[in-house]
Amino acid sequence: MLPPNASPDLAALEAAFETPAERALGAANDTGFAAHRGPEPAPFRLTTADGVHLAARWYEPATPVRAVALISAATGVPQRYYRHFAAWLTSRGYAVLSYDYRGIGESRRGALRADPSRMRDWALLDMPAALAEVERRRAAGVALGRPEQPRPPRGADDAQRRPGGTDLLPLLLIGHSFGGNAIGLVDGVERADALLGIAAQSGEWRLWPGYHRLFTHLFFHALLPAAAHLFGRVPGWVMGGSGAGLPKGVALDWARWGRRRGYLFDDPALAAHIEGYRSFAGTAHLWNITDDWTYGPPAAVNALAERFTRARVQRPTLDARALGAGPIGHFGAFRAALGARIWPQWLERIEAATPALRRAGLASA
Repeated sequence: MLPPNASPDLAALEAAFETPAERALGAANDTGFAAHRGPEPAPFRLTTADGVHLAARWYEPATPVRAVALISAATGVPQRYYRHFAAWLTSRGYAVLSYDYRGIGESRRGALRADPSRMRDWALLDMPAALAEVERRRAAGVALGRPEQPRPPRGADDAQRRPGGTDLLPLLLIGHSFGGNAIGLVDGVERADALLGIAAQSGEWRLWPGYHRLFTHLFFHALLPAAAHLFGRVPGWVMGGSGAGLPKGVALDWARWGRRRGYLFDDPALAAHIEGYRSFAGTAHLWNITDDWTYGPPAAVNALAERFTRARVQRPTLDARALGAGPIGHFGAFRAALGARIWPQWLERIEAATPALRRAGLASA
């Protein structure tokens, strides 16, 4: 039912968590991040404005913290899938927060059929709770051992400072798919220094090419809503995988947005929340992946890029064939086995383009 590159990606999610190759990667690959890891991240809870508890983890470097990063996941993907990437980021001096949206992964409570979560809750309640946590962490950076940096004259590109004049740690937002396309709905997103979007897109079905457009039309108009109503949830196999399913309300929000001309940007219920796309003035790198035709074709990523009207936007492409590592698709770029070939491309490019990250010394870390 799904295009060939979709099912293996999602079907491999759970297996990828505990394969011997993944567990041994820290000692086997050439990125050298194992030596820079701090203690194994302990789970804790974020509390949202409506009182929901979300499972989260901080990944801390063994060296002084130079910057803070927030990883926001793709639809239905648990935070554990990004754990190797988060650990690798610690080698660059980042303290990294990952979390599960309500109804997903360790944040799921009870039967999925009884879960009242909606996709807009992820954007308007869960993401703000995570952003508030990283804001607290970046403000505490000097007290936790951040080396002092020379202060350049203030200007449009200067790092933000606390009211007392102390520099904040630079903040990098990392969004995979939904985690990147909904981040502009979050109040305060404009305080971040940079946004790294991986296959983050505007999900309107008309942006898909050829037969992929037909499938995406059927997915949003028929398959996704029908499964939600029939099962009272959306099983993982509906999206091509055997992992986590979706609460009914999440799936119906997603389907409604996908049918709209303009995706979530045309939802009247969100009209009061889209200012962040216009007010974010930092660096935004929005990557598409050449063999990701299922969820992130170039035109859909371009459409999201156009929403960040004040940002310094770049639209890089990750060429799956040039890597010579087989299919990547929508999910494979976060596999630990591919990290050494992919992750440095993402980070080095955005560090070089972001004044606050350059000043923190990340490009030479």
